[in-house]
Amino acid sequence: MRRSEREITDIKEIENIIQSADVCRIAFADNNIPYIVTMNFGYSGSDSPSLFFHCAAEGRKIDLIRKNNYVCFEIDTDHELYSGPVACDFGMKYRSVVGWGKIYILTNEQDKINGLDHIMSHYTGKGGYSYKKSTMAGMFVLKLEILQMTGKRCQ
Repeated sequence: MRRSEREITDIKEIENIIQSADVCRIAFADNNIPYIVTMNFGYSGSDSPSLFFHCAAEGRKIDLIRKNNYVCFEIDTDHELYSGPVACDFGMKYRSVVGWGKIYILTNEQDKINGLDHIMSHYTGKGGYSYKKSTMAGMFVLKLEILQMTGKRCQ
C-alpha cells in the first residue's frame, strides 16, 4: 500500500470492517475483461477466513467461477464526506478491506446450510434458521476462501 499510515493490519480491526459492512463486491476476470458484482454476504473468521454468498444456480458469475475461480473482493463502510474551503480540500472518510481468494460452489447440503447461516447471522445477529429444501434446490451457495486481505482507513 502506497500510504502505509492508512494500512490496517490488525485482523480484529479488519474483521470489524467486514462485520460493519452491508455488501461485498466480487471481481471476476474473463480473459482481459473484468466483471464485478455486489452481493450480500456472511463471514466466517478464524484460521480459515471465508466469505459466503447465495445466488441463482445459473448466470454470468457462475460461468466465470467455472472458468476461473480466483477472485478479488472489496468491502467498504463508514463513509463520510468532509469539506474544505476549496474543491481539492474535499475528501471521503471510509474504512475498507480488499482481498483475494478462491471461490467455490458448495454442493454438500450441510455446507450450504452453514454458508446460509453465516449470511443470516451477518444481517440479523441471530442463528437457528431453517431453510426450505425446495428453495435451496434452486440456489447456489458460494464460499470464497480468503488467501490474503488488507484493510485501509481514510480519515
